[in-house]
Amino acid sequence: MMEIKLSVDFDAYEDGVKLAPLIEELAQDAEKSQALTSLIIGDWGAAYEESAQEFLPTLIAASSHFPNLRKLFIGDMSYEECEVSWINQTNLGPLLAAYPQLESFIIKGSTDLALEPLEHARLQELTIICGGLPSTVLQSILKAKLPELRKLELYLGVDNYGFDGDLERDILPFLYENPFLKLTSLGLKDSELQDEIAIAAANAPVLQQLEELDLSEGTLTDKGGEALLNSEAVRSLKHLNLNYHYMSDSLVLKWRSSGVNVTLDDQQDLDDEWRYPSLTE
Repeated sequence: MMEIKLSVDFDAYEDGVKLAPLIEELAQDAEKSQALTSLIIGDWGAAYEESAQEFLPTLIAASSHFPNLRKLFIGDMSYEECEVSWINQTNLGPLLAAYPQLESFIIKGSTDLALEPLEHARLQELTIICGGLPSTVLQSILKAKLPELRKLELYLGVDNYGFDGDLERDILPFLYENPFLKLTSLGLKDSELQDEIAIAAANAPVLQQLEELDLSEGTLTDKGGEALLNSEAVRSLKHLNLNYHYMSDSLVLKWRSSGVNVTLDDQQDLDDEWRYPSLTE
């Protein structure tokens, strides 16, 4: 197994270095390209100005050189390199067609992100990390053909940074009309609507097949936390992630004595006038 990360930092970008030639160079290295199982694409050089389209055709064209690639991460960069809400993505759907052997696909950044078509026979994990996930992307996922999907993790974010979805139309169908029959881990997280999502999740049909539910990183309060705590279906989960929350000390104590395998770290200040999800800008 081999993992390689390709990135172009600011100084290299200023000197004229581009990511596409780095992909071509890796593809031509027979030893590395054949052994490669995980490819991480970091900063492609001024990702706040240049979109992923700058290197995407090259990565698609090189697919035959990476026959054992199982994991692909597009946009793995720190906030010093580029704030998550500034990362310029593109339509990454064609990557899935180019890499039919992929099992894990992780994306960071949602500006101009699209996933059309979203079809893959082997993909088991889809994660999108962002400060605001557009409704168009949520709808693409709801309509996707991903028969082997086991893990779906979505950072929903806030409207100031790209989230323009509707709770009923774009989020609740993941809980009540789940299109992924093999899904065992679902994350609907980093949301200003975390209470509403938690209340809906407490008795959602999808819990019957889940092992893990991740409602972390959002503005969850006692309102949503109580609904989850009172749910028998939630108690049957192997793990519940409520990390980063606005629940009270008294409710946290109830959770800790509940017998549920729950993560409750990073309690936020309940006296804050404004409450924000963990990841926005």
